[in-house]
Amino acid sequence: MSANGGTKAIVAALLANIGIAVTKFVAFLLSGSSSMLAESIHSVADSGNQGLLLLGGKRARREATPQHPFGYGRERYIYAFIVSIVLFSVGGLFALYEAYHKWHHKGGIESWHWLPVVVLVAAIIMESFSFRTAIKESNHIRGNQSWVRFIRRAKAPELPVVLLEDFGALVGLVFALFGVTMTLITGNGEWDAAGTAMIGILLVTIAIVLAIETKSLLLGEGAEQHDLDAIERAITNGPEVERIIHMKTLYLGPEELMVAAKIGVPACESAQDLARGINAAEARIRAAVPIARVIYLEPDIFSAAAAEAGTGAAADTAVPQPEGASGEAAGRPGG
Repeated sequence: MSANGGTKAIVAALLANIGIAVTKFVAFLLSGSSSMLAESIHSVADSGNQGLLLLGGKRARREATPQHPFGYGRERYIYAFIVSIVLFSVGGLFALYEAYHKWHHKGGIESWHWLPVVVLVAAIIMESFSFRTAIKESNHIRGNQSWVRFIRRAKAPELPVVLLEDFGALVGLVFALFGVTMTLITGNGEWDAAGTAMIGILLVTIAIVLAIETKSLLLGEGAEQHDLDAIERAITNGPEVERIIHMKTLYLGPEELMVAAKIGVPACESAQDLARGINAAEARIRAAVPIARVIYLEPDIFSAAAAEAGTGAAADTAVPQPEGASGEAAGRPGG
C-alpha cells in the first residue's frame, strides 16, 4: 500500500509542479519579480525530485543478483537522499542568492504588476490539491502516529518527501505572495527580496530535515518496537524454541525486513527434528510480520549458568578459541 500510495502522491505532485513551474516562469518573464523566479526554480527542482523518486522506485524493484544478494530495495533511500541535496542546492541556495541580488538592486515589479498575484493564488490552489493527495495516501499507513513521528519513522521515503515538499511549496507560495503584494503596495523591491529570502530559508530547512532522516535509513534501521515484540512472540510461541539468546533486525528496503537471531532450542533426537522446528518458527515470524522476508535462525543450547557468570548465554557449546580471541565465537557476552 505504501508503494502504490507513494507513487500516486508523486505523480500528483509531479503534474502539479510542471504546470505551476510553467506559469511561474511566464509571470517572472513578464513582471521581473525575484520571488516569482525563486518559486519557478523551486517548482522545477520539485519536478526533478519527483522524477528521481519515481526512478528510484523503479530501480528498487530489480531482482537480486550475486553481487547484490539482498536486492536493491534500499536504492529508494539513495534517491530520496539525492532529493534532499537537489532541494538544498537548486531550490534553497538559488533562492538565497536571488534574494541577495534583489536586495542590492532594489528594483520593483516592472510590468504586468498584478499578474504574479494571480499566478501565485492559482498555484496555491493547484498545490493544495497535490498536498491533499499526499495527506490522503499517507493516512492509509500513518495510523495513530503524529505527523512528526510519521515523517521521522516511515520506512518508505516517498510519502514523507512528497509531504514535506508540498508543505514547503504551499508555505513558499504564501511567502512569495507576501513579498509580491508588499512590493506592489509600497513600490519597494526589498519586500520582494525578503519574500525570496524566506523561501530560501524554508527550502534549506526542509532539505536538512530530509537529509537527516534519509541518512538514518541509509545507515540501516531496525524494526519498530511493535514489530520486534511480534517477532519475539512468534519465535517463542512453540515448543521448538525455549528462548531468544539475541536478535537483530534490519530493513533491507521499505517493505523488506531481515531478522537474524540465535535461539535456544531443546535437545533434539535428529537434525531433521531441529530443521523442522526452525522452519516452524520462521513460518510463525512471516505470519506475524509479513515484511520479514529474510530470516536467519541459528540454533544453540542456552546455558543459564553461563549467562549468570557473564561468559555468554551459549558458552557451553562455544568452540574453544586461541588465547586473545574475542567476540561471539569465544562464548563471551552476546554469544
